Amino acid sequence: MSLSLRPTSRRDFLKTAATASLLPLPAFVPSTALAAPDRTGANGKIRVGLIGAGNRAKWLSRCMARESARAELVAVCDCYLPQVDALAADYEQSARAKPQWTAYQNYEEMYDKEDLDAVIIATPDHARVRAAILACMKGLDIYAEKPLHFSIPEGRALVQAVRKHKRVLQVGTQQRSTANNIYSCKFVREGGLGRVDTILVMNYSGAQPATGLQSQAIPEGMDWNRFCAQAPLLDYHENLHRRWRRYDAFTGGPICDRGSHALDMVHLAMGWENVAPTRIVPTTPADNYWGRGVRLYYPDGTVVRLESKDGPAFGGIFIGQRGKIEINRGRFACNPTDLLAPFEGPDTESHVANWLDCVQSRKDPNAPVEVGHLITSVSHLINICRIVGRPIEWDAANEQITNDNEANNLLVKVRREEFDLPAF
Repeated sequence: MSLSLRPTSRRDFLKTAATASLLPLPAFVPSTALAAPDRTGANGKIRVGLIGAGNRAKWLSRCMARESARAELVAVCDCYLPQVDALAADYEQSARAKPQWTAYQNYEEMYDKEDLDAVIIATPDHARVRAAILACMKGLDIYAEKPLHFSIPEGRALVQAVRKHKRVLQVGTQQRSTANNIYSCKFVREGGLGRVDTILVMNYSGAQPATGLQSQAIPEGMDWNRFCAQAPLLDYHENLHRRWRRYDAFTGGPICDRGSHALDMVHLAMGWENVAPTRIVPTTPADNYWGRGVRLYYPDGTVVRLESKDGPAFGGIFIGQRGKIEINRGRFACNPTDLLAPFEGPDTESHVANWLDCVQSRKDPNAPVEVGHLITSVSHLINICRIVGRPIEWDAANEQITNDNEANNLLVKVRREEFDLPAF
């Protein structure tokens, strides 16, 4: 076998760092522990593209601006081009610098034309995995917003693509890089409460059917076909565009959005990085299936209850032998109050920085692809249990519902052929 020589791009140069194996990284390791000598291209910066220029992109672009010494946002893509202009205006105001990026409406064109090292994917839920798998095939590292996927089988495909192509993927569950949350979760994980029997999580709802909406004119600058992506090509309506988080054509709803943060803290605190519930049971009647309460039964006997609209928005209440602790975003509270000493030090959050650390070091980030897949899968299973209104039993090894064929069939979402997942 002969070796061919070709010019080295920035991405090729960065990929030489991938010869190191990908090692599992404990989620509580701070990003500063992962730093490695810079391995980027000629200008010394990681070249990053962004897909999805909506509200979340404002936070992400500001994070990138803080990392300008080692990374630059060189391309931004959105199906609705005026949204890219709005992001540019926000960036200029917040970063006090004019953005130096090229605008695209089709991320495949962006992948082909730009010499990228990495990509941030902040699309609606249903479009995320296809963009991420194509990024893997292009040799790009990925920051993917949560929830990581729109169905469990496509999430498994993404895990396989990331590992096959040896990419770094960080899921946007940023509390894994928040100092206060790392501290409180570590306390629970290391036995500070003794045995934990029950965990209370806010009962976030699922999504609703996209019905009863009158067709409206597609606004100028919108590629509505690409916005719908794998979903059915619905008639345009402003609510589908601006409030897509409500509708099951595009998302699993709040349980997959904020609920993924809450469930992520539960899994991090309990050390369930590879542990799924074995049984999910509906516990409250509901006129609308998306609001039904459920209980999750884990292999160690712990029960996670989602039955109340009260409680921490981004965490849970852990009830153990020695007391209770409520973990929320950037804070915690204990009963008894002296159960855990107050957190000392700056309550920093460094999730994008941790991702860039790992792009350079080739280590796994704080929220690797397997963790994001597991947490998102639990959210989807909650929705499926609500829909059928019956207990479901989950075989995590084979990712199948074993006791209910109707429920098992809901694992798969039909895709339009034009937006099918690529063979990788």
